[in-house]
Amino acid sequence: LLRHTVQFHWSNTAPGYADFDTFLASLAQEKRKKIRQERRKVGEAGVTFHSLVGRQIRSTDWDFFYRCYQTTYLEHGNAPYLSRDFFYRMESTMPEHWVLFVAERGGQPIACSLIAITGQWPEANGPSLAQAQPRVAYGRYWGALERVDCLHFEACYYQPLQWCIENGYQRFEGGAQGEHKMARAL
Repeated sequence: LLRHTVQFHWSNTAPGYADFDTFLASLAQEKRKKIRQERRKVGEAGVTFHSLVGRQIRSTDWDFFYRCYQTTYLEHGNAPYLSRDFFYRMESTMPEHWVLFVAERGGQPIACSLIAITGQWPEANGPSLAQAQPRVAYGRYWGALERVDCLHFEACYYQPLQWCIENGYQRFEGGAQGEHKMARAL
């Protein structure tokens, strides 16, 4: 079926951003200011992040993610459309394709977001960079147990973008719907 919506993508244009600040410098002043304000609000609320990649994501992390995901859907009057069994299968059959961003406050996890990743850098004695599979991050699922102003944007956009820059990913496909993504450089 044809889909009549817009997909929002971010590109790490060649040769790639050196860091998140270099990326911000490429934006119009208004967008740069908005992103900095939103990130500052999350930091001032005492929230910090760490990321887990692939097999670093333990079963307890997947359980916490699903608890956040389910809670957020239910708070918005919807049943989550993906089951814990779906994420169990992702954990057991393709763990290397996931990055989990965990938000903590006071040493306690309060929220997280999950992105899918694909592609890899070429081996030292393997095909050239031009022949390597592109490194792309996709979408995001997320959830929170506490409300913090701008936490959604930090967990779902800024943390994944920063991670993509730091890890040499060429693209982050943030998904469909939500023109608010354009204000956040997608």
